[in-house]
Amino acid sequence: MDVSELISGCNVIALKGDRVAEVTTITSDSRTVVPGSLFIAVEGICTDGHAYIGKAIEQGAVAVVYDKPMIEEYFSRVTYVQVEDSAIALAQIAAEWYGHPSRKLKLVGVTGTNGKTTVATLLYNLFRHMGYPAGLLSTVANYVNDEKYATTHTTLDPISLNGLLSQMVEAGCEYAFMEVSSHAIHQKRTYGLHFVGGVYTNLTQDHLDYHKNMLEYRDVKKSFFDSLPKEAFALVNSDDRNGAIMLQNTKARSKTYSVRGMGDFKARVFEKHFDGSDVEFNGKALSVRFVGLFNVYNLLAVYGAALLLGMEEEEVLRVLTLLTPVAGRFETIRSAKGITAIVDYAHTPDALTNVLEAIHEVLQGKGKLLTVVGCGGNRDRAKRPLMAIEAVRLSDRALFTSDNPRFEEPEAILQDMLDGLSEEQQAGVLTIVDRREAIKTACMLAKPGDVVLIAGKGHEDYQEVKGVRYPFDDRVEVEKLFHAL
Repeated sequence: MDVSELISGCNVIALKGDRVAEVTTITSDSRTVVPGSLFIAVEGICTDGHAYIGKAIEQGAVAVVYDKPMIEEYFSRVTYVQVEDSAIALAQIAAEWYGHPSRKLKLVGVTGTNGKTTVATLLYNLFRHMGYPAGLLSTVANYVNDEKYATTHTTLDPISLNGLLSQMVEAGCEYAFMEVSSHAIHQKRTYGLHFVGGVYTNLTQDHLDYHKNMLEYRDVKKSFFDSLPKEAFALVNSDDRNGAIMLQNTKARSKTYSVRGMGDFKARVFEKHFDGSDVEFNGKALSVRFVGLFNVYNLLAVYGAALLLGMEEEEVLRVLTLLTPVAGRFETIRSAKGITAIVDYAHTPDALTNVLEAIHEVLQGKGKLLTVVGCGGNRDRAKRPLMAIEAVRLSDRALFTSDNPRFEEPEAILQDMLDGLSEEQQAGVLTIVDRREAIKTACMLAKPGDVVLIAGKGHEDYQEVKGVRYPFDDRVEVEKLFHAL
């Protein structure tokens, strides 16, 4: 493919060199440049691709796309394309390179603070159960039909993203479901993708290490719905105070789901137990294998999205009764002695509150709740004391421990959590830096009928310390302990 074809959709400011130069690969990472590459220089959070243009040319790049008027020396063998925005150009070029695969799929994006993984994954599972070829792009794993691919980010970079969507097209997928993170929207990773629908779950505090404030965080989410085409649907949680805001400027068909108020898709909850819940969706009763009000919202979003995609209601309801929780999301493990452990990814104050309240709804005071929780390093510090407060408020015993400390000292993270508590509350908290020991202690303290919640890491099978990922899986740790007890 030549340069002119690849940049056909870009807002080009200036072009020097051969516009029909043949391109063999595209990349925004100078380390992967080979002879024949087109290199797109994008300014990132930590590094600026413009600083590596020289290196890319040395390694054989035939064309360079950039947005900063900073190139002083031009080489006749290289085509230089200055664009208005490199991040947008990267997404456009990636889509062009792979033949705009999102246009050949029914692609649904799921955004919000909590519930993205569950909703996207359950939509994928629902459609696979119903016999449709489908793909998934999520925090836990990516799938092309039943082929699993590892994932490193909630939302991939534009080249990887379009590449995987292209694989879905080649494999005959009709549908694709993806988590759309605020980082990805802000960094234009999803720019130019053709969505047939968008789902909004909720908005609570998170990522304030990246976004300036909650208003910016909200508006980034809203921009996803603003960009949906008029033939798409926009399905939002109307019980969330920002739900209506997401729909303010969208051209898409606006639909809502609700448990507490009015909505196009409405749910009622009747019975709750650790094996599931008895619910009613739009007047139709069913039993599902999910616990907690937050999961009712997730399932209701799945139900609504499936119907908006044209699925038959009775079949959707039937399959919903067969679906099971996503790995690391309210995953229940029971010991022979009658202790229940729940592993959950909850890593925001609101998510932690939702899980703790869901456990109490089932316990009904007939057992104690012990919570093992930590906070990730090099992330939003403001949520640490808030998570500590919720853990103490809604637990009979709280144990603070390491999550993924990354490049921070675990003791410093734990101190940030403790700083949110009164002296009296601090006295009742057990602080154990070693996560394995904290889980072991909680399980040893628990008695038959009690519940141990292990929050924060969920599906993750590693612990990240000083740039190294060490094998560690909360679920495996609990299972080993329960086997030994």
